Amino acid sequence: MNLVFPHTFVPWFRAVAPHIHAYRGKTFVVGMAGEMIAAGKLAAFAQDLSILHAMGIRIVLVHGFRPQLTEQLLAKGQVSRFSHGKRITDAVALDCAQEAAGQLRFEIEAAFSQGLPNTPMANATVRVVSGNFLTARPVGIVDGVDFIHSGVVRKVDAGAIRRAIDIGALVLLSPFGFSPTGEAFNLTMEDVATCTAVALQADKLLFMTEIPGIRENPDDPDSGIDTELALADARRMLAALPAPQQPTDAAFYLQHCVKACEGGVERSHILPFATDGSLLMEVFTHDGIGTMVVDEKLESLREASSDDVGGILQLIEPFERDGTLVKRDRTEIERDIANYTLIEHDGVIFGCAALYPYPEAGTAEMAALTISPQVQGQGDGERILKRIEQRARAMGLQSIFVLTTRTMHWFIKRGFQPVDPEWLPEARKRKYNWDRRSQVLVKRLG
Repeated sequence: MNLVFPHTFVPWFRAVAPHIHAYRGKTFVVGMAGEMIAAGKLAAFAQDLSILHAMGIRIVLVHGFRPQLTEQLLAKGQVSRFSHGKRITDAVALDCAQEAAGQLRFEIEAAFSQGLPNTPMANATVRVVSGNFLTARPVGIVDGVDFIHSGVVRKVDAGAIRRAIDIGALVLLSPFGFSPTGEAFNLTMEDVATCTAVALQADKLLFMTEIPGIRENPDDPDSGIDTELALADARRMLAALPAPQQPTDAAFYLQHCVKACEGGVERSHILPFATDGSLLMEVFTHDGIGTMVVDEKLESLREASSDDVGGILQLIEPFERDGTLVKRDRTEIERDIANYTLIEHDGVIFGCAALYPYPEAGTAEMAALTISPQVQGQGDGERILKRIEQRARAMGLQSIFVLTTRTMHWFIKRGFQPVDPEWLPEARKRKYNWDRRSQVLVKRLG
């Protein structure tokens, strides 16, 4: 028998509540790789989606069928043919695709019809709606290769999909589209999910994939996962990567996340289906899992240069005056400008923080975290914190720490833990102001 302990459950549930409030009535487009179904993850994933549905999130689910189609072709003595990272769909492959899609739609609808007691699906009512929501056109001939019945999305009937999700249905899309003449085209799950998210101006596009996310160094399989990429950074990374040939290539899902953000979807996610509950972790926890690409629109999150000294001084001066921050003079900021990360909007600096490493102790101090009162509460502090964490990880550090007299609760909520000032690295301890009695908080970097 599993016991629920109030001292752990109640704080956890209260911590999740802001996410529930924030996402109620929002639209999520979820792209599910066929490999996820082949790996036996469908039943648990349907339970997780039904939880989101019950919380008032409007869901469009797009399924893939790469391995199922390959299996159908093999059963008929045929081999899969690819070029430019796309499947070449001849008449036999088109028939096999239709068979695979029909079987998967049946399995998915069955998964959402579960209702056994003592499971997350008990008392759930999820109505699945499918239809001819997609108009397609042929890929055509590319570099002399005829893709025959492979297609790309021409148009998404966003109005019809909205009407379905507005009445509480979960819309299920297969990667098939039809021309005005009734010709069928085999599409990709990624293209369908991306175009649908853009057409609906969805709040999130989430890909359930074979990969754990985008690595900080895509050439190093042991490097950490970049949990948040600004759209500008994602574009730069994509330009440096080779053209993807298969789903496990770093650029494969990233290119679709970039396209979605450029089309008006603010957040696109690459999540590992191998991790049980990864969808729930991404949506309902602060740090999430996998990689999120964020369209920061007119904002720019970047490292500071000498041209920014005046803007930083202007930003932090009111907080120094009221005692929130320790006073720093221009000379000190000019000397340490490379340590600063900032957020600017239309050339005006609205937030900053500095990172001072202590490599001998495996840690670094985050200092002077400041957000303009004009934009407080919009998440800029969290964006700067994440960038500072990324910089610290890139230095090989195991933790970051802050000294604060007034904002300890903000840091504790974001994974920092209070420690005794004696914990500080020796070099920092010598500069600690015992009269100010700042609290020391540490966050371990996983």
